[in-house]
Amino acid sequence: ELALKSLGSEGLFLFSSLDTNNDLYLSPEEFKPIAEKLTGVAPISEFEEEETPDPSGETLSIVAKFQPLVMETMTKSKDGFLGISHVALSGLRNWTAPAAPMSVMLARQFKAFLPPKNKLDLGDPWWIIPSELNIFTGYLSNNRFYPPPPKGKEIIIHRLLSMFHPRPFVKTRFAPQGAVACIQAISTFYYTIAFRIHAEFQLNEPPDFPFWFSPGQFTGHIILSKDASHVREFKLFVPNNRSLNVDMEWLYGASESSNMEVDIGYLPQMELESTGPSIPSVIHDENGNVIDSRDPSGEPIQFVFEEITWQQEIPWEEAAQKLEVAMYPFKKVSYLPFTQAFERAKAEKKLVHSILLWVQEAQQTTVCLFTMPGSGRTLRETVLESSPILALLNESFISSWSLVKELEELQTNRENEFYSKLADLHLEKYNFPVEMIICLPNGTVVHHINANYFLDITSMKPEDVESSIFSFSTNFEDPSTATYLQFLKEGLQRAKPYLQT
Repeated sequence: ELALKSLGSEGLFLFSSLDTNNDLYLSPEEFKPIAEKLTGVAPISEFEEEETPDPSGETLSIVAKFQPLVMETMTKSKDGFLGISHVALSGLRNWTAPAAPMSVMLARQFKAFLPPKNKLDLGDPWWIIPSELNIFTGYLSNNRFYPPPPKGKEIIIHRLLSMFHPRPFVKTRFAPQGAVACIQAISTFYYTIAFRIHAEFQLNEPPDFPFWFSPGQFTGHIILSKDASHVREFKLFVPNNRSLNVDMEWLYGASESSNMEVDIGYLPQMELESTGPSIPSVIHDENGNVIDSRDPSGEPIQFVFEEITWQQEIPWEEAAQKLEVAMYPFKKVSYLPFTQAFERAKAEKKLVHSILLWVQEAQQTTVCLFTMPGSGRTLRETVLESSPILALLNESFISSWSLVKELEELQTNRENEFYSKLADLHLEKYNFPVEMIICLPNGTVVHHINANYFLDITSMKPEDVESSIFSFSTNFEDPSTATYLQFLKEGLQRAKPYLQT
């Protein structure tokens, strides 16, 4: 109360965003973002380097390519952003180019991507930056403007993402956060490492309120020597092959409990790519003498690199799937695109287990709607990861995970009447924000339940549930798992008359 009286609500809001440990005192480390902003000088963090870099080591040139968010893809654009102040979107509108179009980094800084000694098999994932959050730990504060100083393996990720925007958060506010990787190919001296990163950006600064920009994922690969002295190739990008790939959230008040606006959109391009292999910063002749990096005519010396012969490798799609399952254990069940799911269900004579969302969670190239009650995030972190559910889904269902927007587009596509009908039958049953649907291969819905209702009944005591739609099983301690299992079994039971004909 004293702090509120002294600072006012907006002043306290800014103070709280800096007071990371909530002790009502600002340490020098907590005050550092403001000091850097006022002085324009950013001191080198004590965590900047874990070891002294070799000045004669190789350097890698990286270029950033960025096309800003297509504003017309935001749902709020349909009404001309009515009720949304220009200030709220200023950070988004002003972000039209990468913060650093090009950067030169030491090859050895990429050693963070090397596998640990116990993860040398193809496709065996490990965490570069471990996720520290789960359904039980909750989430990190929305009321923040400046990223904490990166430590250890976070440093190279932070440096790379800083090429896009000066305020990257290498750990997202919600699970699963961090970065995961696996070996895609092995040669005598090189690895190809596939990786996936969940990170986000803070686009606003005081006195504006926070605006969070959260791409569905960053993915890519790096080809580097086993001692990290040489990088042959590097690429990082936000996938853009789906209609929506970014989640945005912004606060409308000076407190953590203030109203938050949520929207989604499409980002055409956000990528980093090396211009070529890393090259020595200092060149020596056969006698060990330093020589000029340019030939007598003044042209840069051209390096010739040996061709890499891969002894073992797996396809990119397989590596990406391994990383996805590491981030999302519920993906041990394959979730097919909508139309493919019905084709597979018809071929295998199974039912379709479909999850329909207003906005899809952060998987593949799509976005994560973090704050929505009853969202798919809650489902994936609880029931969809449980062993009994995974077993039944794999045995008796073909699963799909779809966006409402995608089905609306499919619904109006008259080139394929069957697909249009499938989308129509699904959308008839949909209620915001998430609907779980069980249907026949021809699209007939035999059972469905809204996620909010599902969470409501599973949070109640069994004796308080009036509806007879679901019954609690005593075989499982978790009522959510038991109830979802019952939902699936009832769907199978209701489908029997259709499947027998």
